[in-house]
Amino acid sequence: MRHAQLHRHLLALAIATALPGIALANDAEPATDADSAARDVVALDQVVVTAQKRATNLQETPISVSVVDAEALKDRSAISIGSLADGAIPSLRVTPFATRSSALNIGIRGIGASGDANQPARDAGVGVYVDGVFMGRAQGLGSMLYDVERIEVLKGPQGTLFGRNTEGGALSIVTKQPTGEFGGSVSAGVSNYSGYTTGLHLDLPKVGDVSFKIDAVQAKRGGTTDNPMRGERDFNSYDKRGARISALWQPSDSFSALYAFDTSYDATTPYHTQLLVPGAFVSPLQKAGASEDRRDSALLGGPQQDNIGRTSGHLLNLGWTLSDTLELKSISSYRELTQGQFDMGLVDAISAYGGPNTPFGRYSLAQVYQHQYSQEFQLIGTTSQVQFLAGAFYYHETAGDNAQTPNMLLWGPGGNSYTLNPATNPLNLGNVRIDRASKAWTDSLGIFGQATWTPASLERLHLTAGGRYTRDDKKGSLYIVNGAATDLAFDDAWGRFDPMVNIAYDLGENAMMYAKYSTGFKAGGANSRSTTYTAFAPEEVTAIELGFKSQFWDNRARLNLALFDSKIEHKQMDFSLPFDPNSGETRTTMVTTNALSTGTSRGAELEFNVVPVDNLTVGLNYAYTKIDAQRAVDPFGAGVQVTVQPLLAPKNAGSLSLDYLVPFANFAALKFHLDGNWSDGYYTSEYDQMLTDSSFIVNARVALIDVPLNSTGSTMAVSLWARNLLDEEHLFYKLNNASLGQSGIFNDPRTYGLDVTVTF
Repeated sequence: MRHAQLHRHLLALAIATALPGIALANDAEPATDADSAARDVVALDQVVVTAQKRATNLQETPISVSVVDAEALKDRSAISIGSLADGAIPSLRVTPFATRSSALNIGIRGIGASGDANQPARDAGVGVYVDGVFMGRAQGLGSMLYDVERIEVLKGPQGTLFGRNTEGGALSIVTKQPTGEFGGSVSAGVSNYSGYTTGLHLDLPKVGDVSFKIDAVQAKRGGTTDNPMRGERDFNSYDKRGARISALWQPSDSFSALYAFDTSYDATTPYHTQLLVPGAFVSPLQKAGASEDRRDSALLGGPQQDNIGRTSGHLLNLGWTLSDTLELKSISSYRELTQGQFDMGLVDAISAYGGPNTPFGRYSLAQVYQHQYSQEFQLIGTTSQVQFLAGAFYYHETAGDNAQTPNMLLWGPGGNSYTLNPATNPLNLGNVRIDRASKAWTDSLGIFGQATWTPASLERLHLTAGGRYTRDDKKGSLYIVNGAATDLAFDDAWGRFDPMVNIAYDLGENAMMYAKYSTGFKAGGANSRSTTYTAFAPEEVTAIELGFKSQFWDNRARLNLALFDSKIEHKQMDFSLPFDPNSGETRTTMVTTNALSTGTSRGAELEFNVVPVDNLTVGLNYAYTKIDAQRAVDPFGAGVQVTVQPLLAPKNAGSLSLDYLVPFANFAALKFHLDGNWSDGYYTSEYDQMLTDSSFIVNARVALIDVPLNSTGSTMAVSLWARNLLDEEHLFYKLNNASLGQSGIFNDPRTYGLDVTVTF
């Protein structure tokens, strides 16, 4: 049925877009030979980054940075940061928090990831920034991307220049600013699983000194795993939409003010956790249906509504050119988010059979809310031999969460049937016990600076030194534990200086090498899933990086290499009580503690891009990471020390891409894109140490681009795309329970569709 609907949608969309395009093309001016030549690809494009708070050429920036630009996102049919989970950047790992794609867990080089995202008093180790604004929570990161110019992935500690808690690295998302000239694009698309997308990016003509831009995006898809309960939402569906309005005021060449407001809606259902190997305590229904191959339907159905997340924010970026050599910038922001959680994704995995009329079907409910405001100042200057930057950063956050876990189902005789639990259906949250509730407040102040000296007598040498002093004040309150009011609190503060030293040397006009030393940290906190709200200390990283960058063969080839050695101290680790099917307690109990031993993350990264023949671009990215296990005391193990493997750290990961452009003499061009991404397995949980499967994901896109529509320059593009083209299946999350058996979450099946974009 789904395929029949898709074919009808594809046919209707193709006819609706193609006919007017052909008619308008007859009136369009034919493309000249110069236009055709401009589409030829004979060299690699220059890549501009702002990783050091000023625009620089990627090849002249002495740190390890990977860039995914707007075209690469389009080629991969990426709609959010979560789309990068396919492995586009091998040293970057992006996974959902357990079954919930609304919150993302991010690690770089095996550093920064945590096992639990629903922690108001806990921070991530990889910072995510949008136009310079730090995103404080893992929730909301699954929202749709707006009109992105590029995503910069900065690897290794970035504490000197980027906000807070960037011990593993940073993702810096740069959006397109208003141009002041009328133009833009509209797009629409359809896909399997009843999916569709729409988009509008509109630049308006300048009014006086003010330029305006409007962005609106939407993507919707049905579930990929059926929920057997009639009338309930399927698993792994999404409905994402968002809008952004920006205005750029430029009254003179020396001053600019950019204001932007964005709002997003992200409704998802959880991934389905499939029962792989049944344990002794599961029902006959589960035993009969357990499979180690991906199922199209869950074994057990249950009530499932959307997890709805809403984010909104205000941004004000000011820039003053004080002189030819001095610039002052201000970045101000205020953001809010709410995230609801209605999670029946574990219904097959943790449902034990306890006899007729016994309740089961744990429905994991939670509400997360947050608001934050931040202010940053940057003073950027240049002298004949020195480039420098100094600044200050302040961040305040208030965040809270709660959890409820009602059992929604009742077993029938023999465990061969089940019904809705009348005690919890229809669901009334006011009648359901709140298992836990907490709130946390954070204030962070940073003073930072960095300077690069290029001696006049040795212009190939660049010496950079910098540092950041950070003061983090954090307090929290856990005021409900297991349904009872309590008064547990923590209040702590940490002051820390993180230095950075970088020595770079130009080997020639198109080659350089560098050596970098840097440190970073992640603030401490307390775990709201615990019953005692025990505090834990900060996590610290010290890193050394050696790099080589080159561009050669008339700019047809680019080779970048990086070697890294990072020391991880006081790593924050999560430990959980094993799920006991006979306890009747459905709340997760967890404690976070610091590792006793020091770990190291060592490895190498390679990025190679080449245009071997005109119009063909080949890219190869590879990352090798060897990271130590660390020892910690299991708080639920009577003081026993245990060895814990690192999270999100595949030993080998890589990505190969091919892009081929076929220009037509007088009419448009045809573009082919293919990428293959592979990865070894890795660990996703510190308390359930199961190695995920290795993976190999292929994405593809074929697009007819630059089809002229009229004499004013409007063009159309039509593309066919597929994610996971080969329909490969692997488990990216695994669980093991002695009583219930093994279970896991499979990657998305093959998705494909048709997109049409009109640019004007």
